[in-house]
Amino acid sequence: MKKDIGLYIHIPFCKKKCNYCDFVSFSDKDSLIEKYKEAIIKEIKNKDLSKYKINTIYIGGGTPSILDSKCISDIINEVKEYISDNAEITIEINPGTADEEKLKKYKEIGINRLSIGLQSTDNEILKEIGRIHTFEEFLNIYNLARKVGFNNINVDLMLGLPSQTIEILEESVRKIIKLNPEHISIYSLILEENTKMWDMVNKGILKLPSEDIERKMYWKVKNMLDSNGYVHYEISNFAKKGYESRHNSDCWEQKEYIGVGLAAHSYLNKIRFSNTTNLEEYINNIDNGNFDKNITINETQTDEDTKKEYMLLGLRKIDGVSISKYKNKFGENPVFKYRQELEKLVKENLLEIDGDNIKLTNKGLDLANLVWEEFV
Repeated sequence: MKKDIGLYIHIPFCKKKCNYCDFVSFSDKDSLIEKYKEAIIKEIKNKDLSKYKINTIYIGGGTPSILDSKCISDIINEVKEYISDNAEITIEINPGTADEEKLKKYKEIGINRLSIGLQSTDNEILKEIGRIHTFEEFLNIYNLARKVGFNNINVDLMLGLPSQTIEILEESVRKIIKLNPEHISIYSLILEENTKMWDMVNKGILKLPSEDIERKMYWKVKNMLDSNGYVHYEISNFAKKGYESRHNSDCWEQKEYIGVGLAAHSYLNKIRFSNTTNLEEYINNIDNGNFDKNITINETQTDEDTKKEYMLLGLRKIDGVSISKYKNKFGENPVFKYRQELEKLVKENLLEIDGDNIKLTNKGLDLANLVWEEFV
């Protein structure tokens, strides 16, 4: 019997690097796109996916939509025979890098979910954070996606951005709700060292909202989406019923996945490993048949590690960790096993045990890092 698996494909190319971006991506290496595509295909062949049934594929970046649609098609065709009939296949796209023809091609090759990077509907903020598009360009690609027939679309928004007020954020959310996408992800800006924005904030060129304002923003968004038919199913994610991201949900359920491409992470047989972040090295190693040279083992889990991580990942979800599922997976009761940690967190009003579920309280949503630290 074939093993169920998720597949992540990393495309590290961008038209322009956003000011806040710390991901492994490049805006000046387009000359390597074709070689990179060939390297990914060779890596896929080397993985021997014939023993797996691929239930989800996530093509992330970078900006995957910067590639010619034939590149994406060639990669998908390499795994086509291993994809299950009802697989969820997502590609990240950015306004300004896709058009109607690309969207049509995506549909033809079986991609059935789009994740569109918007971040804000305010054009001044988009400019400030280094996005390459306007809100109007986003609207154009969103409407084209609907016209082509995509009925599962995620829109990414961010909060805690420079110059962003609660009112500006509220207006962004209102505009997106009106468009009625199936899924909305809302991420807090995390200021990372070695980014353009880090320098701009430290030099006083940009100012970020206070932590208190950022938390008020989060609850404003949550309440707006809750009251408009979106299910809050994970700290940063909201979906219409039945449109939760299956790929991400499987990761939070500690299911296995394989990553291909630069910096891609994998989780197999209790081992977490990742590919090199050096683009030229990645391509050269594969061209020379040295696939293992690209790989770094990040963690080989003991049974205890796996159990703790299951708790940590599960507590990202709004429904939390199912006690019965934990028992079925590990053969013991998490309430008893983690009684000291749970007693402390319940006492601090960060967690609650509600029937079969151990989950974050409202206070826990604001201070989730303190909860997760107990299971590291």
